[in-house]
Amino acid sequence: MHFPLKKLVTASLFAAGLSTLATPAFANISAEQSTAIIKRFSDTSVTDFRGFLGTVAKGDLGKTADVGPAIDAFLANKTLTADQQNEINRLLGIYTRVKYGKAALETLRELVEIPTFNVDGLPQYKNPEFLKIADKIQSLAEAFNLNFRNVDNRVYEISLEGSGDEVVGIHAHADVVPVTPENWVLKDGTKLDPFKVTLIGDRMYGRGTEDDKNGIVVAMYAMKVIKEEKLPLARNFKLLVDTTEETSGDAIPYYFEHNPTPQYNLALDGGYPVVIAEKGYGTVMATFPVRKGEGKGAEIISMTGGAATNQIPSVSVATLVSDKPAELAASLQKAGADYVKANGGDFAVDAKVVGKEVKLTVTGVSAHSSAPQSGVNPVARMLELIHGVDGKIALKHNHITDAARYAADNWGLDYLGGKLGVGFADDFMGPLTTSLTFVGQDAKAFKLAVNLRVPKGKSPETLKGQIADKLSAWDKKSKVNVSFTYSVAAPMYRNPEGEWVKALLAVATENLGMEHKFGTSAGATSVHELPNGVQFGLARPEEKYTGHTDGEFKTVDQFLLDLQIVTEMIGRVGQLPKL
Repeated sequence: MHFPLKKLVTASLFAAGLSTLATPAFANISAEQSTAIIKRFSDTSVTDFRGFLGTVAKGDLGKTADVGPAIDAFLANKTLTADQQNEINRLLGIYTRVKYGKAALETLRELVEIPTFNVDGLPQYKNPEFLKIADKIQSLAEAFNLNFRNVDNRVYEISLEGSGDEVVGIHAHADVVPVTPENWVLKDGTKLDPFKVTLIGDRMYGRGTEDDKNGIVVAMYAMKVIKEEKLPLARNFKLLVDTTEETSGDAIPYYFEHNPTPQYNLALDGGYPVVIAEKGYGTVMATFPVRKGEGKGAEIISMTGGAATNQIPSVSVATLVSDKPAELAASLQKAGADYVKANGGDFAVDAKVVGKEVKLTVTGVSAHSSAPQSGVNPVARMLELIHGVDGKIALKHNHITDAARYAADNWGLDYLGGKLGVGFADDFMGPLTTSLTFVGQDAKAFKLAVNLRVPKGKSPETLKGQIADKLSAWDKKSKVNVSFTYSVAAPMYRNPEGEWVKALLAVATENLGMEHKFGTSAGATSVHELPNGVQFGLARPEEKYTGHTDGEFKTVDQFLLDLQIVTEMIGRVGQLPKL
């Protein structure tokens, strides 16, 4: 889908007041010219926006970018054309990056250091780490002269007031997925602390740098600049910081039970340029009661996997006990080498004797479960390997071998539902994906989750019924003691109409040099059920998304560009006479 932009003329909202604008206009500043302006100010402090514009206009850059007339008109409080108005907003984004880039990076570092992941048995709104990040965000908002409300420790609301009644909701979230610290090791052996920002080259490693504390930071600094420069807005903006986006997802619904719903909603928690469709989120949870090992041979006593259903880890480790650990390790090492060779060679299997135990390790490439094709799933490979060696290597049968049989028979290494026979695809949204992710174990049960990402084309009820029927048939045939629970949510699809989404598309594509078309996502965000809900970044679709992965990172350059883009976006959307 492509919506061409037309250049129209209007009165500037920066100047006399609000007027009509049928379609967004282009900002006559290229990405290369933006870079040149940023370079010009790299060693120069700026105090205010008008002074910054004056310096730009006086230099060669003002002439090269042909922004001199727009700056002159703005500084003289004259009426601007639509193009000039958008040029001023483009320069506002650049100004924010120049003035507050370093401060924003420091704020991101401070937020990452607060470990806001779910703790079993403790609601997020009672978790001390969430109370700590709420206090930090409140102090920032107050320092930025922005209104702050803590809605029962579920959602933190930061408001930027305009002159109208309309509200645009900007959504980000403070919670992060759990970490397995020992997996945060780079290929060169560098060990990372997930809750400290480690800068290596241009990469800022740390949990939440990409998903989604970066979104909180860039939105707050964008709002700060517009507030302190007293730039007029035709509507209000509310940054809604969710606390349960990665878990129960109940914080945003709770907020809207007690507060009006914004007429327009965008999440800084997905992909550029503008994502108008999100796959539905689903889970098939298999629970295998713990049972004593039967038969002769080694016994698998534990296995690791993802710490949450929406993350594919980089490593899976199975622990085995045996009367002959050295012999077992040698057999597993050989079987593992054969398995790697037979299945693409893009992962590793290692078996070592550790004390009286044998540790079998499958190392793949971690990924967000919404994009299984971007990783190499060690959980699926571990389970298939275990099932494959059963009978060739003497293993006692227990709940873990039961789980391995189930995984190998029904899911395998395929992540498109093909082995189970439930695969389908939508031309725009892409295929159903099925990822073996979460592994959980306690004294009573071994749990194994398959994460589903569901495009339009089948109703949730139909898909759930098909999966349940096939797994029920397998269960009757195999006679494995297992119970299943299913959840499948409907996908989101928005009709991309309205001036505001055209403006969003223009801002993102012009700054990023992307094709001018709307996108789709396999990830679900907090705007999934909200009116006029879309994703607006902050990830580039051509690059691997590192949120939820071991070694999550955001590059400094992209973070600063996000700050620039989000500032321009708020200025531009905030000044459209009609959305």
